[in-house]
Formats: sequence, C-alpha cells, structure tokens
Amino acid sequence: MRIGYLECFSGISGDMLLGALVDAGVSFAMLAETTVALNVGARLESRKVTRGGITATKVDVITPEQDEHHARTHDHEHAHDHGQEAHLHHDHAHEAHPHEHHHEHHSDEHSHAPHRSLSTILAIIRAAHLPDSVKARASRAFQLLGEAEAAIHSIPLEKVHFHEVGAVDTIVDIVCSAAGCEALGVGRWLASPLNAGSGTVKCQHGTLPVPAPATLVLLGDAPVYSAGPPMERVTPTGAALLRMLDVEYASLPAMRVQTSGYGAGSRDTPGEPNLLRLLVGEESNASAALAGTHDATEPIVVMETTIDDSNPQLLAWVSELLLEAGAWDVYRAAVQMKKGRTGVQMTVLSSPERLAALREILFRETTTIGLRWRIENKLALERAWMTVTTPWGDVRMKIARWPSGKAANASPEYEDCRKLAVERAVPLKDVMQAAMQAYARWTKENT
Repeated sequence: MRIGYLECFSGISGDMLLGALVDAGVSFAMLAETTVALNVGARLESRKVTRGGITATKVDVITPEQDEHHARTHDHEHAHDHGQEAHLHHDHAHEAHPHEHHHEHHSDEHSHAPHRSLSTILAIIRAAHLPDSVKARASRAFQLLGEAEAAIHSIPLEKVHFHEVGAVDTIVDIVCSAAGCEALGVGRWLASPLNAGSGTVKCQHGTLPVPAPATLVLLGDAPVYSAGPPMERVTPTGAALLRMLDVEYASLPAMRVQTSGYGAGSRDTPGEPNLLRLLVGEESNASAALAGTHDATEPIVVMETTIDDSNPQLLAWVSELLLEAGAWDVYRAAVQMKKGRTGVQMTVLSSPERLAALREILFRETTTIGLRWRIENKLALERAWMTVTTPWGDVRMKIARWPSGKAANASPEYEDCRKLAVERAVPLKDVMQAAMQAYARWTKENT
C-alpha cells in the first residue's frame, strides 16, 4: 500500500502541507488551477526558502487585497529607489501569509474580511469545477472546523460564522491540500506526534493559550507535546487537515521511501527548522506483517526515570498510584548509576493522553528531578474472555487472538484462581493447571 508519513516536529499548517506536497512532486500548476476553479479571486505563489539550512518550498495564497497592497508598496518604493524592487517583493511575499502558522495572530490582516457561514463555504466548494472526491474531502475538513467551533461556543452548527478560518486563503489551503493529497495516490496517512507549540495566540475572543480552542477540539486524543520557542505550531487548519486525512499517529513505519518534501512555515525559527516533512512510499511487507491489521497498532508512551535515593517501599507505593491513575504497566529494574551507586529505573507504559497525569505523580511522589519519555508503536493482539469450570469453581480464561481470529495463547485469570485457592484451601498451582486443562478440553471439542 502507498503511504504518506507526516513528520510534524514543528507542527503543521495549511501552507506547510501545501509546500511539502509541491516539494514532494505534486504539480504546482495543478494546485494553481484548483485555486482558480474556486473563483474566489486568489492565486498561488511558490518559492524556495531556507529553514535551518534546509531548502524547502513555501506556498502562499495571494488575495486581491494583498496584490493591491503590494502594488501600492511597489509603486511607492519604485519612485524612491528602483534598486530595492526585488528585495521588497521578497519581503512582501514572505509576509503575505503569516497567519497560517500563527493562525490567530492575523486579526488585523483579516479584520475587514467577510465572515462566512459554513453553508457559504460549502457552496463555494460545491460550485467549483473539481473532482467530487476533492470537494468531498475539503467539505469534510470545513465540516469538522464548524463542529469544533459550535462545540466551543455552545451554538448550533448553522449559527457558526467563521472569522479567521473563513478567510479566502484558508479556503484555498484546504481545497488545494485535498487536491494535492489525492494526486499523490496515498491510501494510508500516518503522522508523528505533534509539536503543538506553546505560549498564547490572539483571536477574536481575546488572548488564549496554545493550542487554540478549535485546534484542541480537532486534535482529540492525538499525541501532542511542546518544544522550541513559544509559538502556535499546529493551527486549526492544520488540525482539520489531519482529521480530513484520517491520520494514524505512529512511529515511522517500515516503508520504501519513493519521494519526500519539505514545506516551510512563515517564520524562520533559529535552531529549530520551521518545517513539515512528508515521506511518500510503499509500505514494506515487514510493516504489514508486524501490524497484521492497521487497527492492531496504537501509540504508547514509554516514560522512564532513574532514582538512587529513595526507599524501595516508597517506589512500591508509587507503582500502585501509577496503575490506579491509568498506567498500562509499571516495572522497576536495578541499574548502576554514576559514582558506582545502585539505583532503580522505573518504567511506565501508558496511552499518550495519560502522560501529563502520570508525569505529575512521578515528580510529586518520588525524589526524581528528571525523566524522559518517548512514543512508540504498541502491537496488541485482540483479547477475549471465556469461563471454564474446575473441580473448585469457575475460572475466567483470557484468550489472545491473531487478526485471523485464531487463538494465539490463553491463560487463567490470576485473581479467580487465587480466590478459589484461598476458599478451598488448595495449592494455587493446582487451580491454574485445572483451568488450563479445562480450556484444552474445550478447545479440542470445538475445533
């Protein structure tokens, strides 16, 4: 299967995705024609830029208002210094679309732009002479944006009027992204965890923390983190595009990369390239064999800390707290630390959404002053339960199944066996053996 992998180490926005698509080989002429088909008076510009020493593609949506502003600026500067023309044009192009990676920072730029209802935007998309599949994808992205806004403001969907996201450039970003992604022929989209940024953004309703409210709703349970200078790195448009593509979040899968591209954001952040990288290729047989089915894999947080100054009883207590708070598993191993001291490495496994709560427990309840974490892929077989009867009572059996439905292994539930061993005063091992024998008989009779 042909797959696309988005590496969102500096977030994602509409212009970044368009840049990555063009850089990876999508026809810019096709995207320009898509823009014209929308009949909103906008056009596209594409240029090469450098971010952190890496050459990338920057795609800007130029509206009639921006063209008019540029013409005025150009005429004024031309009268004073003809030699500055090229430099001024570059500066204008760089600033033409700053909002998309700082989505809520452009209230001045679009304060005079008309507010559009969802139905108006969908009508624009429907009227365009574009493939139905492209229009369906783009319409879904705006539907998701509308539902997010309705949820935030507790109003009916038909009452939602887009302000920032209703601007012409965002309409073009979403529709052209839908067209570009379809042109790649990708059947499955994946993405890394998202660097959502930090700090605050200014929007119509005031100054709010990053991620912006609409972005947060759209991201749902996607794995996010914050790194680098404070700025908005995942915009509402970027989050809607991820949802539009039904992106799965996972580590880079086994794949044969056929093409790649870098899409640039508007700002050049020192020390951390403001880029989105796109990898496109064929999923390898190894990846498919490991996963079995796409639904079998899910992201897992692996959080670790090493401690050399804590009471073992305290660490046992913390392990219980972590499990009660939703950790999938907690285990400890002896390690040798600096200066020859013996310490303990505590490892916590959990879903990404439990990271913050579990991290807080570790800092609050232990003596550690630092920890590390990463997101990996978890492959879990489907689990099912059945009950077998032993001479001392019923015991539940936990059965793991391959994607084909065939049982991979089975084990008796410990707590059931323990309860019977205590109540009937028999060895625990005898109860467990009897449960396995009962399961083996059932399997023989039913296969």
